[in-house]
Amino acid sequence: MNQFSNKENGSITPAVHLEFIQNQAGLPEAAGIEEIESYHRAVFLHHHARDMERYQQEARVHEDRLAHLENRLRDARARLGAMEKLVPVNLDGEPDIKPTSPWNAWDRAMFAAGLLGIATLLVFGILNISFNLLESGLVTFIENPIRAYFWAALLPVGALAVKVGWDFLQSRKWRDVYLWTCLAAGVAGVLVWVGAYATVYPTLSKTTKDQIESLSVFDQNQPKPRGNTTGAKWVDVVTVGAQATAEIFLSAVLGMYLTMIYARHRPVRLATNPLFAQLDDERRSLEESVAAERLALAEAKGSQTRLEHQLTALVSFAKSIFQKEVALRQDQSQQKRILLDQISEQIRNQLQSVENGVLADRSRLSTGPAFNGQNGK
Repeated sequence: MNQFSNKENGSITPAVHLEFIQNQAGLPEAAGIEEIESYHRAVFLHHHARDMERYQQEARVHEDRLAHLENRLRDARARLGAMEKLVPVNLDGEPDIKPTSPWNAWDRAMFAAGLLGIATLLVFGILNISFNLLESGLVTFIENPIRAYFWAALLPVGALAVKVGWDFLQSRKWRDVYLWTCLAAGVAGVLVWVGAYATVYPTLSKTTKDQIESLSVFDQNQPKPRGNTTGAKWVDVVTVGAQATAEIFLSAVLGMYLTMIYARHRPVRLATNPLFAQLDDERRSLEESVAAERLALAEAKGSQTRLEHQLTALVSFAKSIFQKEVALRQDQSQQKRILLDQISEQIRNQLQSVENGVLADRSRLSTGPAFNGQNGK
């Protein structure tokens, strides 16, 4: 069985059936073309009907999914269009939508002074406490001086803890009470520190000569200064404790004051609407799903169209071969007819010439002299 296939862009299966075309070439042209088309369409569907139906069903499934996803995407976009992306945050239980005043020179100066005061208190407190620990004679600080600075670092940590406690309060009234209490504790610490330092200042202000002159053999009978169980003077204990208390609470109060200054000039804060963010994520997910379904639909329809075009190409190719075969047979018939006409003409001419020769002979015989007995002719 002779078959032809188009392999220009890949083979078309099945190939054209030449024997069937040759058999149909002897029939009338209209009936032959219809039979050629029906036969090759049936053969093609015999091989690819399952694939064509599968591609059609896949295209329908993807179309239904795409319609559903596009409806959901349209609803999500409509809901997003009617929703604000940013919403004001809650400040002290109220939406933060009130505009704040711009920074001025006074507030800038006080803010800088507060920062400088906090830094001064912390640095002075750390150095002073650490020096007192180093001069205490404790072996652990003498052998490892860095430990004294670590112990003194409790001051900024304590101040930060006091400031964090103020931040956790939501009521404006309790915040004011907390601030004034810390301020009172800090000022009280300063006053106690100043009083304790004033009691030992006369002794500290004496020179070595004055100290020697003030010595007396009767000093042994005088009462010793009061101290605690470890031998340290109570005035030293009170001085260090008051200093630490003052530095912790005053640093915390300055931090609260800086926060209040910033709150008066901070920009209005807007946060992302959580519902908008959730819908926006859903919109992006739906867009990705729609894009994937469109690609799948395009692939299914493309495969279906490819098979349809293969069928069209196969039928067209078979028709062209059939028409060529019919034309070839018509040409051969025409040549045979011409040849027969030529042969007939030659025979006719020969017969005509023979007939003419016979007639000529008859005419000579009929026109010759008559038989005469006298002359013997």
